[in-house]
Amino acid sequence: MNIPERILMGPGPTTVPQRVLRAMASPTLGHLDPRFIEIMDDTCAKLREVYQTDNSLTFPISATGVGGMECVVTNLMEPGDEAIVCVNGVFGKRMVEVMKRNGVTVHVLDVEWGKTFTEEQIGEVVQRYPKAKALAIVHGEISTGAHQPLEGIAKLLNEEGMLLIVDATGSLAGHPLKVDEWHIDAVYSATQECLSCPPGLSPISFSEAALEVMERRKTSVRSWYFDVSLLKDYYTGSGGRHHHHTAPVNMVYALNEALALVLEEGLEARFERHEKLHRRLRAGLEELGLSYIPDRSLHSLNCVRIPDGVEDEAVRARMLETYGIEIGGGLGPFQGEAWRIGLMGHSATQANVDLVLAALCDCLE
Repeated sequence: MNIPERILMGPGPTTVPQRVLRAMASPTLGHLDPRFIEIMDDTCAKLREVYQTDNSLTFPISATGVGGMECVVTNLMEPGDEAIVCVNGVFGKRMVEVMKRNGVTVHVLDVEWGKTFTEEQIGEVVQRYPKAKALAIVHGEISTGAHQPLEGIAKLLNEEGMLLIVDATGSLAGHPLKVDEWHIDAVYSATQECLSCPPGLSPISFSEAALEVMERRKTSVRSWYFDVSLLKDYYTGSGGRHHHHTAPVNMVYALNEALALVLEEGLEARFERHEKLHRRLRAGLEELGLSYIPDRSLHSLNCVRIPDGVEDEAVRARMLETYGIEIGGGLGPFQGEAWRIGLMGHSATQANVDLVLAALCDCLE
């Protein structure tokens, strides 16, 4: 097929390590084969370590990150429920849409794109809508590069008994994410970001409180494919390994190896690497005259304004054709106004930072 090699420095997918690609090329087994079940169980155990949780129901959904979003919403929410959704970019906005399609009454907490939410803002909206069943928020908004603090949010919800739903697509394995310590009830992510695995799976995790909510449902889950009451027997073996759908066997191999690489490096060391390289990249970008859009930036995704008089697509095309480097353009109101430069997982190296800075310098000149 003559696929060109690229240096992936956009918002995902990221460069996939050879170890992960080799694992993906291993012989395909049946999804109920005892050996594959062992690999699946090991993958779920590794996911719990990376999510820093003891949640028994932690597993990879056979879908991309948006599939994880749909799975969480369709299982926890029922028609007529109320939810608070925090919107400061594309993926918060998408959560609103998914909620509405499931018959949920959504109360939107908006801030300017690129900003993050304060505990005061969240506390106020929680008091205003005490009947809300859940509050959903994006930890790393990939459309703007905003990094949302989560540590104190759960305590604002506990008095009202609300669930905390978190989108960790841009942060898992690139930023600290302490699911149990921060009392997150449902979280989803994607394999193609900081995990440096090909796109195709969405790692999700549900707390015991979330499981109790699902067990008390009065209506059937609208999606058969994403119905956790049907999926959990396959992934946890709680009721025997029942066939639900054919799991993407080779993608699970890839995820298992990607998680092994994360744990071999160590979570703290990995977070430190992302932060160190973010600081190096940021210093270089600011030296080129580029300013950051978010007040509080992700280390894994750097969103900067395009200088006046510079053509977005022309620069990105030259970066790709001349240097083989992919960076992302802006989304929503930032289309044509911003570049999104990823520093995720295997792509987060000093060599890549220095290369993208040199290439940008040449293209801007």
